[in-house]
Amino acid sequence: MDAYLEFLKTKIDIAQESGFTVDPAEISSALKPHQRDAVIWALKGGRRALFEAFGLGKTCQELEFARIVVKHCGGKALIVMPLGIKQEFIHDALELLGWPSVPEYVRNMAEVKAAAGDILITNYERVRDGDIDPTYFPAAILDEASVLRSFGSKTYQTFLDLFKGVPYKLVATATPSPNKYKELIHYAGFLEVMDTGQSLTRFFQRDSTKANNLTLYPHKEDEFWLWVASWALFITKPSDLGYDDTGFDLPPMEIRYHEIPVDHATAGADKDGQIKLIREAAAGLPDAAREKRESISARVAKAAQIVNDEPENHFVLWHDLEAERHEIKKALPAAVDIYGSQDLDTREQRVIDFSEGRTRLFATKKSLSGSGCNFQRHCHRAIFIGIDYEFNDFIQAVHRIYRFLQKERVVIDIIYTESEKQILEVLLQKWEQHKYMTEKMIAIVKKYGLSSASIQEKLMRTMGVKRVEVKENHYKAINNDCVDETARMDENSVACIITSIPFGNHYEYSASYNDFGHNPNTKKFFLQMDFLTPNLLRVLRPGRVMCIHVKDRVLFGNATGTGMPTIEPFHALCIQHYMNHGFQYFGMITVVTDVVRENNQTYRLGWSEQCKDGTKMGVGCPEYILLFRKLPSDTSKAYADVPVTKSKDDYTRAQWQIDAHAFWPSSGGRRLTKDELSVMPVNRLQAAYRKYSCETIYDYNEHVELAKKLDEKGKLPASFMVVAPGSWSDEVWDDINRMRTLNTSQSRKRQQMHVCPLQIDIVERLINRYTNKGDVVYDPFGGLMTVPECAVRMGRYGIGCELNTDYFRDGVGYLKAAEMKVGMPTLLDFLEA
Repeated sequence: MDAYLEFLKTKIDIAQESGFTVDPAEISSALKPHQRDAVIWALKGGRRALFEAFGLGKTCQELEFARIVVKHCGGKALIVMPLGIKQEFIHDALELLGWPSVPEYVRNMAEVKAAAGDILITNYERVRDGDIDPTYFPAAILDEASVLRSFGSKTYQTFLDLFKGVPYKLVATATPSPNKYKELIHYAGFLEVMDTGQSLTRFFQRDSTKANNLTLYPHKEDEFWLWVASWALFITKPSDLGYDDTGFDLPPMEIRYHEIPVDHATAGADKDGQIKLIREAAAGLPDAAREKRESISARVAKAAQIVNDEPENHFVLWHDLEAERHEIKKALPAAVDIYGSQDLDTREQRVIDFSEGRTRLFATKKSLSGSGCNFQRHCHRAIFIGIDYEFNDFIQAVHRIYRFLQKERVVIDIIYTESEKQILEVLLQKWEQHKYMTEKMIAIVKKYGLSSASIQEKLMRTMGVKRVEVKENHYKAINNDCVDETARMDENSVACIITSIPFGNHYEYSASYNDFGHNPNTKKFFLQMDFLTPNLLRVLRPGRVMCIHVKDRVLFGNATGTGMPTIEPFHALCIQHYMNHGFQYFGMITVVTDVVRENNQTYRLGWSEQCKDGTKMGVGCPEYILLFRKLPSDTSKAYADVPVTKSKDDYTRAQWQIDAHAFWPSSGGRRLTKDELSVMPVNRLQAAYRKYSCETIYDYNEHVELAKKLDEKGKLPASFMVVAPGSWSDEVWDDINRMRTLNTSQSRKRQQMHVCPLQIDIVERLINRYTNKGDVVYDPFGGLMTVPECAVRMGRYGIGCELNTDYFRDGVGYLKAAEMKVGMPTLLDFLEA
């Protein structure tokens, strides 16, 4: 098992250090102690993120990082930033660091190669549009890198490829994850710490009913934050690293809310013509847009009143629409504005003039000036002339004035309409979530400092599990790693193996590194399976059967770069794996799944997309039962050493035909007509149509016409498929009850649901087909102990091994209930005694 332990150690997720150690004396003495430590940490890591609070001096740290890399590695360094903030870098280079020349701004590769200096700056648009090749530089730095927060954005997808392989990468932003924690992993993907898809699987649980609804596993939260801390530095003030906060204390901040009343009589009607009682901007994008348009005058008037009441103060007027900008200019003619189509030099000069106090009123959009600009020296008032859901833009804009070096009490005025209350509530909830995230990371920094070794030691403690065994007359349940447990078992001790293996790295079932789902990719998953499979063959009796439940995996285009969903043939990879280890493959059962439900989970088979271009659309993914056999001792007739026998009196020819065909129709009633189907309640349609389709010669056009009629009558649900055709083949099972799992009991008890339960119907059929009464049935991935529970009820001996302690505990409960039913004496028992 030493080799297995070494394998598990390779799964510890901590960002590798690919940089170099620098003598603190090499760092400019102009940097504060916390800034010096951050630069040394980033240089040692090589690819790191600085998520420091506003005003802690990320600009000078980025410049110093670039200078040291060039000094040690040669070449040139590139700093990428939003438009309009290069003056901050010029200021810090000249005034703070005392450089003899400023970083040179470059527009294309010709200017890069012609530049005299070693440290160059450009904007995001130049890189994104292909004017500059980042791989030319040994070091690349992204300032205000929150543009990477959206996985599907054009900037993120483009930058992921453009910067791949750059040896030294640094990203810097004060708001790394304003909305959802999973956005943090997009930075990890850019820094090449961990593939984005792998990170999603590792730390986030999927909603099996809705695509893209991902939440952080509760049992993985601590590990997630420790992993983030291995490549990202969160600090809010110097004392987080043990230094004095003098000069970095923030003044008080006051938020003032101004609600503009609306006329609910103008609420209008919904798409079905129903009159609305109230105006509600949160009802949808059209409602929000209309609310914005119709309330411009009232909102700007309120802003003008606030400005005119305090003529001595400077104000930044944040807005989102061009119509708002025009209204601001009419209400406040003295306001200096900037806009997207404006000459870049003019725009930049106006930003500089306001930041240096030469203008009093500055009207700008968050998308133009919300990142990077420092307005705190001469302004402590900001007005938001409207709100939306974009928290990142909002918080960035707030901190253009609420940042270190601000001397005055900051006042933020937020203007919104009565019908935008829900939008405001969501915005404030995101603010609280951002504070929570920051607090979690600061606690880790204070506890472990900047030592990756300390973090790795903490992560090591999540490896392994204390073995627990619960044993009764008809079952044995073990809480353990199945690799270790199966190795303990006697040779030829199991009559049948029935299990649903983890589907590669698709899900994680526990917080342990022993978890098979805790692997970076399918290849490494099978490397771990290599430790288990030989022992599965060893413990199985000669001639007996192993049944493996699997499903192919959907690979999404935004992760693979194909732009379209593709399928990993996981079931085929499993067949090859088990054959390589000596199992004989002898068949596959296909279990039909509901394509409509699947689309709700993946959004890959959408009707709308099919209508746009059918060439990118595949088909639904069924589940499979892969059948393997261990060769018997005598292969002349290939009977098992202990055959699975049945009495012909008990097991009739009729039952054999139905079992062999694997189709069990429902009983009673005459055949249904199409007209009867079309008026039947939706909750009865699914079973009825399956029966009808198997008793009638199939007609594709007739099938489509029936579905069309049901749709017209409002009886074609979007949540499941009611007219799925029945199966004519014994290789396809169409009647598996998708809801009949032990999760039903879990849900009723409000206990933890298993992320991928094995259906009871499948287990019962396999046990009946491939085992004798009294046989030992083993499931190495026991989960909620469905397989041993079915075995107990069906007169066999069940063994289940499970790594997840919660699943194990709940599964033992189901086993005890089954044991009581089996062991309960009957009246005949007393009479025979």
